[in-house]
Amino acid sequence: MPEVNYAHLIAEIKSLNLSDQLRLLEEMAALIRTRTSRTQSRSILELQGKGKDIWKGLSVKKYINEERSSWNG
Repeated sequence: MPEVNYAHLIAEIKSLNLSDQLRLLEEMAALIRTRTSRTQSRSILELQGKGKDIWKGLSVKKYINEERSSWNG
């Protein structure tokens, strides 16, 4: 596939009349929807355990109290 110059492509789109720009937009939206619908759904549960090392050794109570005190300025 040949390399497409993004700036040139945008200039070409700007040169289209409004109805052709809208048609292009609709076609691109449909293409993107088709591509994204093929991707597998993700679960929030996949994040379980991520970043646990950050919290290791911290006192939860102390952390919460410090956060709350920062809200009051």
